[in-house]
Amino acid sequence: MKYNLKKSVNNKILLPDELGIELYIKRDDLIHPNISGNKYRKLKYNIEEAQQLNFKRLLTFGGAFSNHIAAVASVGKKFGFNTIGIIRGEELEERIYENPTLNFAKGCGMEFKFISRKDYRNKTSKKFIKNLQNEFDSFYLLPEGGTNGLAVKGCEEILTEDDARFDFICSSVGTGGTISGLINSSLPDQQVLGFPALKGNFLKNEIIKFADKTNWKLIDDYHFGGYAKVSVELIEFINIFKKNTGIPLDPVYTGKMLFGIFDMINADFFPKGSKILAIHTGGLQGIQGMNKLLIKKNLPILAI
Repeated sequence: MKYNLKKSVNNKILLPDELGIELYIKRDDLIHPNISGNKYRKLKYNIEEAQQLNFKRLLTFGGAFSNHIAAVASVGKKFGFNTIGIIRGEELEERIYENPTLNFAKGCGMEFKFISRKDYRNKTSKKFIKNLQNEFDSFYLLPEGGTNGLAVKGCEEILTEDDARFDFICSSVGTGGTISGLINSSLPDQQVLGFPALKGNFLKNEIIKFADKTNWKLIDDYHFGGYAKVSVELIEFINIFKKNTGIPLDPVYTGKMLFGIFDMINADFFPKGSKILAIHTGGLQGIQGMNKLLIKKNLPILAI
């Protein structure tokens, strides 16, 4: 990247004065060590409802290095729920202890059911859910990634009155819940920019299920090939960013978003005088798992 970043001050990234642009990061990754960022926001009201309905068990879905799986396992341990993770990839069952995310979740007491990728595609079907109910009895169902109406309600609390001064609100996008909450709580004169972590046009339809404002846009140029796909350029950017600002980024979500923001600053996308707020949605637990993959591919690793 073009800029020689200095240490952040009160979460403001110090950019060259001639740009006339202010960039701040809202550190939602610091909310909780294990239930951080948007996962805390998404689970907040779901856990309240599960408690009110007297559920004793939470069931959800995720992949090998899922932030959501780790967060649900942690929240279950914290609030006294049994937890079940339906995991994509039967081969992972023999490698739990080699996988930092699954090993952590197991340590929190999560029970796993490993299924094929083919079966995983049917996870939202009525028949699939019915079979899970027959197998595990009663449970509170949390969708993959945690996005539902209650999750969006939690994400609406990310922005506060102090954030009214920003012209642009930026967020990474996975399942669409976080950006939906941001859109709902944004002001009419603010532009919400979403940076999808995966390829595909389906996200727009997911977002309009929960948000009816039009002051938002998806920036599709920074997914780096798809979900959990990275490049040497992205890894180097994340490492330089951490070294120069003290702020760690994950390679699946926030790293791609910040890379995109800086690239767009370079391309003069943001008018001079713009005030930008980037939401740090957490996801740092996935760095260890990503580094294992990078080592296997003989690529540079992410600083921890």
